[in-house]
Formats: sequence, structure tokens, C-alpha cells
Amino acid sequence: MPNMSFTAPTTVDEAIRALAGAPGLAKPLAGGTDLLVQLRSGRTRPEVIVDIKRIPQLIGIRETDDSYLIGAATPGVMLSEHESLPHAWPGIVEGVDLIGSQQIQGRASLVGNLCNASPAADSVPSMIAARAVAVIAGPDGRREAPVEAIVTGPGQTSLKKGEFIVEFRVPKPRPRQCDAYLRFIPRTEMDIAVVGCGVNVAVDAAGVCTDARVVLGAVAATQVVVEEGAQALIGHRLDDDTLSRLDTAAQRACKPINDKRGTIEYRTKVAGVLARRAAKIAFERAQGRVAGAH
Repeated sequence: MPNMSFTAPTTVDEAIRALAGAPGLAKPLAGGTDLLVQLRSGRTRPEVIVDIKRIPQLIGIRETDDSYLIGAATPGVMLSEHESLPHAWPGIVEGVDLIGSQQIQGRASLVGNLCNASPAADSVPSMIAARAVAVIAGPDGRREAPVEAIVTGPGQTSLKKGEFIVEFRVPKPRPRQCDAYLRFIPRTEMDIAVVGCGVNVAVDAAGVCTDARVVLGAVAATQVVVEEGAQALIGHRLDDDTLSRLDTAAQRACKPINDKRGTIEYRTKVAGVLARRAAKIAFERAQGRVAGAH
């Protein structure tokens, strides 16, 4: 078995060279809360570990007129404590706040939660629901991809050799637009989701939905964008008929497995329930918004 090497570059270009130049498997380390566990268990054995937390521009949250730019190595606690992000996208922060303990959140990052490529990742459904975009750096320059295009299967991503995500661009919500994230777990805290659901909606002054995104986690090999669920909401108020259609759409989108956390039938039923509940919260939040507020 080859020796493992560790490097901590201070620029993006140095990190790209280290990842691209590795003769075998190379792994970026953003927080390490998943990678270190996998190393100790023997699940992964990279030849090179590249610590990206020493690259200054990869930590922090910047605002533009229309977006939040979240550095890839930004720990979860910085999202929770940001002056405006928790109000703008409470569902994203709700997902982040469910990643492990307070100590874990001081290290864990959005990029690590995404690129660990678990179908049950808590921060991912709300990021997809908010139409977040990943900015990827690699040997061929920079490119962008929607967050839902990153994970291709359990433990698998679409990133090429030498590439890593440097930041996420999350559009700021429009007036009367907001989100919510809910999950169901076997225990009261710090467990892996049986089902997770992120819902993002925009409504008009009369409470009619004008835009929506519904995303499920832990019910398929990757997170699932429930297009039928969005269509069930758009053009409607959140009445019993609308909720019933959303419930049906969420259940229909599920392709879960049986495991120790739940059966296929159980997960499918819970997906419908969570979609209804998350939609109610998102609608209430969106209707409470005033024009121009973030």
C-alpha cells in the first residue's frame, strides 16, 4: 500500500496542481469530518490529501447585488452566524445546522457535505432548491454547474481529476420568496436522515405560488428534484387539494431502498408528509416577506 502524503496549499492554483499531479487517488480536505472517519475505517485510502482550508478566499461569505458567494471551506457555523443569510435562506441554514454536533459545525463545510455524496446529506436539498451553483476550479480553468449535477451516485461525483469546488453562488431570494428544510431521523438528534425535504417557493400578494422547487434526500441514489411537486404548487394557493397533489408527487418521485432506518414503503410515505410540512413552512415564510427584504 503506498504512503499517504499531505499538503496544505495557500492558493487555488497550488491545490489544482497537487490534485492533478497525484499518481493515484487524491482527496481535497475542507473540514475533514467525513474524510477522517473514512480514513480511520479504511473505506478510502488516498495517496494525497490536499487541505484547502489554508486558502484564504475559500473561507467566508461575500454578497453581491444578486447573490451570496459561499467559500467552499467555510465552516457551517459561519453560515448560521451570518448577518443576513439565515433570514434570506433559512432552509439552507436549517440543513447546515443538522450536520453533527456544535463541534463538528466548527469544521464541517457545505462542499464536504455535498462531495461526500451521501443521498442523505442534510445541506444539499435546500441548496438545490435555492438553485445554488457550484464554481469549480481545475486544470482546464473554471466552470460552473448546478449543485444537483455534482453528485452522480453514492460516493460518486461528476468532478474530474484535479478539479474541486471553490465556492457556491446562491441567488438572493426575490420578494415573497423563502424556503424550508425538514428531515426525519430515528433518534432525536445527530442521526442520518430517513428522508429529507427542501422546499423553495415564491408567492404573489394573494398567496398564489408563482415559482417552486421541491427536493428530496435519502429516497434515491442522489437527491431528487421533484418537478411534479413544483408543478403541483405553482399557480395555486396552499389548500388541501394542493397539498394532496404535492404529497402524491413526492411519493411518486421516490426510489428508496430498505435498510435499518426504514423500509421502502415507510420512506415513501414519510417523503409525502415532509413535503407537505416543509411547503407549509416555506409558504408562511414567503407570505411574511415584505418587498425588497432579504
